[in-house]
Amino acid sequence: MKILVIGAGGMIGRKLTARLQKEGMGELILHDVVPFEGSTVVSDLSASGEAEKLVASRPGLIFHLAAVVSGEAETDFDKGYRVNLDGTRLVFEAIRKAGVGYKPRLVFTSSIAVFGAPFPEAIGDEFLSAPLTSYGTQKAIDELLLSDYSRRGFCDGIGLRLPTICVRPGKPNKAASGFFSGIIREPLAGQEALLPVPDSVRHWFASPRAAIGFLLHAARLGTGTLGHRRNLSMPGISATVAEQIEALRKVAGDKVARLIRREPDPAIQRIVEGWPRNFDARRALELGFRADRSFEEIIRIHIEDELQKSPQSRLSPA
Repeated sequence: MKILVIGAGGMIGRKLTARLQKEGMGELILHDVVPFEGSTVVSDLSASGEAEKLVASRPGLIFHLAAVVSGEAETDFDKGYRVNLDGTRLVFEAIRKAGVGYKPRLVFTSSIAVFGAPFPEAIGDEFLSAPLTSYGTQKAIDELLLSDYSRRGFCDGIGLRLPTICVRPGKPNKAASGFFSGIIREPLAGQEALLPVPDSVRHWFASPRAAIGFLLHAARLGTGTLGHRRNLSMPGISATVAEQIEALRKVAGDKVARLIRREPDPAIQRIVEGWPRNFDARRALELGFRADRSFEEIIRIHIEDELQKSPQSRLSPA
């Protein structure tokens, strides 16, 4: 089977690709807007004709991970809608026009940003999708398109509303949520990290390892159990910034935790105030999706998967 990964050059895309290769799931077509090691197609997904080229070989499984991240989508309105909405719709249209009998499984990464305040104590499966950011709005529209194209039989789609992925390895990106990873990643590397929001801010998290598990489970899941409700909120861990820092202290010690410096940023605070804090992801759990057990486990996964790979790193879980 041919497997197309759109956005394969990103952090999740690279980790997913490694798992697909390890498990020998099929012939991989790896796409991104910029070249990366192992890339097979480099193009702007929103450019005319590019989506058609990607599905020309009729891959049986498509992972659509590509997106302009939240902070950039908010500051660059045109780019956010061009990539996150227009690019995604072009993929759906290319699948529809690919020919009779072509109906791939399409796993789409949505976001908890499709929900907006005010929130209940825990967001359940029936909660209203009413985003308060351009990024969330783009993802919410994509979810509707995914459901309709699946209903019409053009694809067999499943949308995953991912928690904020933490701890993200590598350099910070333009996501407004980037500090959630930064206040763990940088101190573990012996570097100072800036905290732009109060310690009381609560958010919903999953590790990169859990995210890859979500994607692979979605690829294999029998979608007959979903009916027409094709989009699912993934399970995760609800934690405040203070609880994140305390987990870091337990895993790595006081010296590491003291590398976090508080520097309030009103713009980031305004965005974060409109984000979900906690979920009752009952439907996803019943369908077999599994997340991390604690924020401490999320930190230990980062150490195991990223820091202990490096011979220069002497840090080990406490």
